[in-house]
Amino acid sequence: MSEIKTENTRKATKKEWIGLAVIALPCLLYAMDLTVLYLAAPQLSADLNPTPSQQLWIMDIYGFLVAGFLVIMGNLGDRIGRRKLLLYGAAAFGVASVLAAFSPSSEILILTRAILGITAATLAPSTLSLIRNMFLDPEERTFAIGIWGMSFSLGGAIGPLAGGVLLEYFWWGSVFLMSVPVMILLLIVGPKLLPEFKDPNSGKMDLPSAVLSLVSVLSIIYGLKQIAENGLGTVSILTIVVGLLVGAVFIKRQTVLEDPMIDLQLFNLPVFTAAVIGNTMTIFVALGTFLFISQYLQLVLGLSPLEAGLWTLPGAVGNVIGSLAIPMIVRKIRPLHVMLGGLVLLAIGMYMYSLIDSSNGIWVIIVGSLVMSLGICAVVILGTDIIVGSAPPERAGAAASISETAVEFGGVLGIAVLGSIGVAIFKSRINALSLPGLTPEQMENSRNTLASAVAVAKELPEPSRQILLNTAQGAFTDSLHFVSILSVGISVALALAIYSILRNRKEAEGTPEPAELDKVTR
Repeated sequence: MSEIKTENTRKATKKEWIGLAVIALPCLLYAMDLTVLYLAAPQLSADLNPTPSQQLWIMDIYGFLVAGFLVIMGNLGDRIGRRKLLLYGAAAFGVASVLAAFSPSSEILILTRAILGITAATLAPSTLSLIRNMFLDPEERTFAIGIWGMSFSLGGAIGPLAGGVLLEYFWWGSVFLMSVPVMILLLIVGPKLLPEFKDPNSGKMDLPSAVLSLVSVLSIIYGLKQIAENGLGTVSILTIVVGLLVGAVFIKRQTVLEDPMIDLQLFNLPVFTAAVIGNTMTIFVALGTFLFISQYLQLVLGLSPLEAGLWTLPGAVGNVIGSLAIPMIVRKIRPLHVMLGGLVLLAIGMYMYSLIDSSNGIWVIIVGSLVMSLGICAVVILGTDIIVGSAPPERAGAAASISETAVEFGGVLGIAVLGSIGVAIFKSRINALSLPGLTPEQMENSRNTLASAVAVAKELPEPSRQILLNTAQGAFTDSLHFVSILSVGISVALALAIYSILRNRKEAEGTPEPAELDKVTR
């Protein structure tokens, strides 16, 4: 049974607030490394000449291993100390960044990207669990988590921009070196500004559980990525099924361990479960539709990658505003209502995307992304606060890893599911096209994706070129409209589900509102 207990809620000192600024820096770099390499892909390919398979692994292995090691690293931090794990991870991340920058071959770059992914998995759970222990006052902790979340948003937004500037003047490896000065700074000031926390009663980590967790997460995410890239297939389905079966074994094992990696009793708390579902599905919708918006900007509106990145900055501005405003709003309005309001904003932003056409595309995207980002902040910041606050302080690392893993799964699942739906609609719209003079190979390629259709169109004379472009871009816009409306429905359904869970919990149990649940322990 879970119970509410009173805990020291002292106010944070100047040292804690400076420490928050310090731990926000590696989070910003963590997010930048997820996006910055895409701009460097052309230079990298020309220099290292990777095979198509190697190219995919260079791009994907970082995110794979970040997701796979989050649960392991969150538990490791609880056992050896969160500050120690953060500093060890930062040092290894800096060294791996240098090795990646000067990789002489595709194989070495894949290896160093894998090391970067493993070490990056130490950053999010360590920093988030440190916040849980540094900021004991609920209002201050909510604000601190807002700043923490904002650092990820800014990293994702400025990564392509910073990378674009570096690539104008330096070689592709320069994008990796951005992290080195920051990691050095963290290693210098971290021991002085960041306190150490660990579970004094923790036992040794259960190695079989760690292996089961890693295999399960990597299998499921690999299968979902395969679906996103190639559609449903035998390999993708089998890997997902294997991952789910291994995950079931992992969960079963946690129920019999004296010191489990994941405290399953937390899921008995309706508010904890609602927060996990809310964060997962919010990111599902957000990243699933961003996949379409990024392609629309470049392949329909004809913007360069750097120009497209600049036009996504309003969304980043919305994240900054939301991250700072939500903690203040929640002091006056019940957290449940703020989360529901966030989901309404998310639905409105998605509906605006369904209105995009050739005459208003860029402005609808700007306003829609700004509205969406405010809604996402409301759900994810409060959801993360609930998830981390629901665990006892000594298990904050494990709770933080659950939060981050849920977000990773939501993003990959959104790209796979919504991306696959979009591709199916695109193909259904363009299959009716019949152009004389196209080879069978060109016809097949033009029906795969918008990018391939644009590539085929460049090889055609007028008027066939313009006919194919107009048809493909129209089919893609139709798929964007459909996915946007579907996302509106998902957002509304999610709002109703969260309201039902939290309302029923209050009526049936008479327990506190989500903002008060930072004292929940096993």
